[in-house]
Amino acid sequence: MIHMIASALNMNYGEGGELPGEGLTAVQTFLYFVATPVGLFLLISVLVLAGTREKKRTEPGKKPSSVIDSID
Repeated sequence: MIHMIASALNMNYGEGGELPGEGLTAVQTFLYFVATPVGLFLLISVLVLAGTREKKRTEPGKKPSSVIDSID
């Protein structure tokens, strides 16, 4: 009885024509599902912070160093 239940739990209900490949190693799993998403998150965060940081302001009465920095 227990043998029948154990074999039923191990049945593979794959789709027709399915050819499973090799499994991932622990290192590959870590790289694909942990390191890559964290790295992308950090890269995007740094790019957003760099693009939205506060710009340097010129002192009152002083001309800006570039024409692009101000609108007259």
